[in-house]
Amino acid sequence: MFDTINGLPIHPLVVHAVVVLVPLAVLGTIVIAVVPKWRAPYGLFVVGAAAVATVLCPVATSSGEALEGHVGDPGYDHAELGEQLVWFVLPVLVLSAVLVWLARRPVDRRPGPAWLPTAVAVVAVIASVACAVQVYRVGDSGARAAWGDRVSSSSSGGDQDSD
Repeated sequence: MFDTINGLPIHPLVVHAVVVLVPLAVLGTIVIAVVPKWRAPYGLFVVGAAAVATVLCPVATSSGEALEGHVGDPGYDHAELGEQLVWFVLPVLVLSAVLVWLARRPVDRRPGPAWLPTAVAVVAVIASVACAVQVYRVGDSGARAAWGDRVSSSSSGGDQDSD
């Protein structure tokens, strides 16, 4: 299903969307966690970015498996790390949504103790940092799988010896 569009592999297209949206969701979640007054005005944008990124993670995985059938195995690390990414993005989505939900409720109608938003914010920052590390690991392993042998085999700095 997620193989090609117009004869071109879908994987690089989806991956670029994930590479933009996941860090955007991570940074946005950290910002709304640290600056509570920004939760109401900007929180829905953060939740939206995290939601789209969460949906695109399985699409990237499926399209990567389809691409693997055409070009070969990218290496165990990349495929395995890519499959795990959704489990890092999903908590960012849930925690950013909870932060926004708590901020949009009237003060007298907020559930739980007064420290609850702070606790959610701390957990959201931790989850965001973990997600940022994971998206870096996936991207790095993918870049090494796609370009590692080509770049390392060329001479450094683009200079070529002419004999």
